[in-house]
Amino acid sequence: MNKTAKTVNTLTATTEVPIRFNEVDSLKVVWHGHYYQYFEDAREAFGKQFGIDYLTVFEKGAVIPIIESSCKHKRPLKYGDSAKIEITYHDHPAAKIHFTYKVYRKSDGKLSATGSTTQVFLNLDGELLLNNPPFVDAWREKWNLI
Repeated sequence: MNKTAKTVNTLTATTEVPIRFNEVDSLKVVWHGHYYQYFEDAREAFGKQFGIDYLTVFEKGAVIPIIESSCKHKRPLKYGDSAKIEITYHDHPAAKIHFTYKVYRKSDGKLSATGSTTQVFLNLDGELLLNNPPFVDAWREKWNLI
């Protein structure tokens, strides 16, 4: 019996951020909420690298708010560490953007956290777009995602 598996199209980028003093709590580890900022740093780096940054999306008449996010903590980061954030875009035919994240401690490569975010497209009046805007389909085609 032949089975075929659908290939999942992804794009991956990495960025690094230093752990700043204002990000640690009284336990001297990064406060859990800052990991979402690291995810944002990764999304900005991804957007610049692959040509789909927030300003470009806005100039094309759309915004992409987050509608779902999650983070699982594995090992703490501390002041003075650097974090390497790996972000992966998972293509989907629906009008949404889904990313997964892996946050590593740069010094030893240990996994510190994993997470995901899902964003949807709205027009500039705040109305939900049920289909991908044309510029998104053109972007997906450029990167051989469709």
